Amino acid sequence: MKRLRRLSLTTAMASLLAFSPAAIAQTMPTKDSPPLATLAQDPVWARADALVRQMTLEEKITYLHGLFPPLTKEKHADMIPSAGYVPGVPRLKIPTLRESDASLGVANQVEQRKGDTATALPASLALAGTFEPELAYASGAMIGAEARAKTFNVLLAGGVNLTRDPWAGRNFEYLGEDPLLAGMLAGESIRGVQSNNIVSTIKHFALNAQETGRHVMDARIGEADLRESDLLAFQIAMERGKPASVMCAYNKVNGDWACENDFLLNRVLKKDWAYPGWVMSDWGAVHSTVKAVNAGLDQQSGQELDKQIFFGEDLKAAVAKGDVKPARLDDMVRRILYGVIQTGLIDNPTPASEQPIDYAANAKLAQLVAERGSVLLKNQGLLPLKKTAKRIVLIGAHADVGVLSGGGSSQVRSVGGAPVEIPLNGGEAASFVRVTWHASSPLKAVQAIAPGAEVTYIDGKDPAAAARAAQGADAVILFAWHWQTEAADAPSVALPEGQDALIDAVAAANKNTVVVLESGGPVLMPWLDKVGAVLAAWYPGQRGGEAIANLLFGDANPSGRLPMTFPAAEKQAPRASAPGWPEQAAIDDARRAGKKVDAIKGFPVEYVEGAAVGYRWYAQEKLRPLFPFGYGLSYTSFTYANLTVEGGAALKVSFDVTNGGKLAGADTPQLYVTAGKRRQMLRLAGFQKVDLAPGATQRVTLTVDPRLLADYDVNAAGWTLPAGDYALYVGAHAGDAALPGTATLKAWTGKP
Repeated sequence: MKRLRRLSLTTAMASLLAFSPAAIAQTMPTKDSPPLATLAQDPVWARADALVRQMTLEEKITYLHGLFPPLTKEKHADMIPSAGYVPGVPRLKIPTLRESDASLGVANQVEQRKGDTATALPASLALAGTFEPELAYASGAMIGAEARAKTFNVLLAGGVNLTRDPWAGRNFEYLGEDPLLAGMLAGESIRGVQSNNIVSTIKHFALNAQETGRHVMDARIGEADLRESDLLAFQIAMERGKPASVMCAYNKVNGDWACENDFLLNRVLKKDWAYPGWVMSDWGAVHSTVKAVNAGLDQQSGQELDKQIFFGEDLKAAVAKGDVKPARLDDMVRRILYGVIQTGLIDNPTPASEQPIDYAANAKLAQLVAERGSVLLKNQGLLPLKKTAKRIVLIGAHADVGVLSGGGSSQVRSVGGAPVEIPLNGGEAASFVRVTWHASSPLKAVQAIAPGAEVTYIDGKDPAAAARAAQGADAVILFAWHWQTEAADAPSVALPEGQDALIDAVAAANKNTVVVLESGGPVLMPWLDKVGAVLAAWYPGQRGGEAIANLLFGDANPSGRLPMTFPAAEKQAPRASAPGWPEQAAIDDARRAGKKVDAIKGFPVEYVEGAAVGYRWYAQEKLRPLFPFGYGLSYTSFTYANLTVEGGAALKVSFDVTNGGKLAGADTPQLYVTAGKRRQMLRLAGFQKVDLAPGATQRVTLTVDPRLLADYDVNAAGWTLPAGDYALYVGAHAGDAALPGTATLKAWTGKP
């Protein structure tokens, strides 16, 4: 992150002197502020406070509720179709907030800004699959740079919700099922975005784990379980990335809406974590004025999507009545300004007009993420394919023209356009989602990498015709797809539209069949034993075709690892399908038929697995998944040796990684520890990706954050790790105890 310009000594001293006891009594909220000592030493907070003192009541109120440009009736000369717009205060050089969705690039759903394209990264699951914080930072920095060049200064990025269910619609936007992996990569991505002197959010706080009934569901979980899983991912990400804003979620958590949840916003975020920035709502997630404000919500976003403008005249009236204290109102504005100052935005305003973007350079990064994050799941000696092949057949998923992307607010209108777009017929997503392919043709990429081969494409709609086309080919590359989107969960993780039968028919006709999966999460594979190789490419972004070709033909050595468990059957997951899905499906069907029916009613979701998310659940229940967390193959082989374990006050583990094959490649050794007095769980405690030449050895040392091993003690309000012996192992994935060991640790306690 670039350093902020230093205040002059005179200005800084004047700001700090404003914190006289009398001034503090007038302006300090009592419930949701960082400690007084922290404030008195923080020039960013002091500068924000000085600005708040100069603002009128109208200016403060205006900065606390954002417009949704596609629906707002307000007109501003510099407002363009986008996620949000919050007018600034020009006389004080307080910037207008120009907001864009940005999980996978600068979004432009359904091309609301005609002709505006951006670099489309692969799904966040592909980024998670790299296990590379450095790539997360580079990706965030790229998105932030493009956003700034397009005049945006707030990116609704930083998705870090843990994957609790394989069918969840937004899994592809998030970073997997483990709090360490998700937290590290989200934090680095946020840090990259904000290196451009713009704001990044972190979202969706908290437990926005499914899309079905997302506006009405109540996520229920115990405090200790929540602290040891989803909240720990947020905490790690926030410590690394220091996001200027936190976006609260649509759903309820333990009975209260996330955006008016005193426990989440005041106690955890602002008190326990001493978070100085601001909490913005998700679009359409505000339900009240007084309760929301006093529970810790600082800004209403996309106000036109709520039932009313809660943070406008209603807020002004609540202050006048005494239901909201003036000090709390000032605190809300001060927190927004803190983020604007902290990121450097106030001193480095975004340009007034669009700036040039090096899309060619950014496309290389998108391709690199796809190559480093795709996961080779099976290879019976078929890959890498030979470039001297005479005949190659590609089948399915529009592989002649492009690669699939996930749907929703993260949708990027990629450079090159969208060769295939399919509108939806009903449901919440229909208004802002299309099934969209990026213009990166695997067919053209394979033709380029194997110029001497006859390379043909068949759509696969007729399995018998596809099987006939596959007969006698040197290689068959079958593209299977499973589309997921915001605002809808998948009814199943089985491949849709008869694709299993297609794969069966083609594999029976030609044993040299490679299946390339384009999906937003796990899929079932009843045909796994019949095919020669399987590559999980996720949604591979705007250079996905080129990345897939490089991986299949060996120009890139697969090094991705699964950031989430692939179940062998849907019943292995804590919930086989989305709670509320049958009811929502019936409502959608009725509306398609022209019937008027009520929206789905609220319902609880009991997260029975608690903190045992993903691989922890499978280990606890002694279930054998189809593919475990952390799994992934390479065209070379790696071994681990010479384990040393240092215990005592902190756990440190060292070992050697050797590339025993004939090709250069990358490996991600992982450290797992079994810990927990409250509930014993297998826990990922460290990882590191290493690139090695053939025959090379590298010593890896991993130092463990004690929170990853500790229990959260609700009664003590903090982390506790008892003294004792802890079983551990280093391996290639969860369950692979290649190097077992034991750590003897001293007792440890930590703040929440």
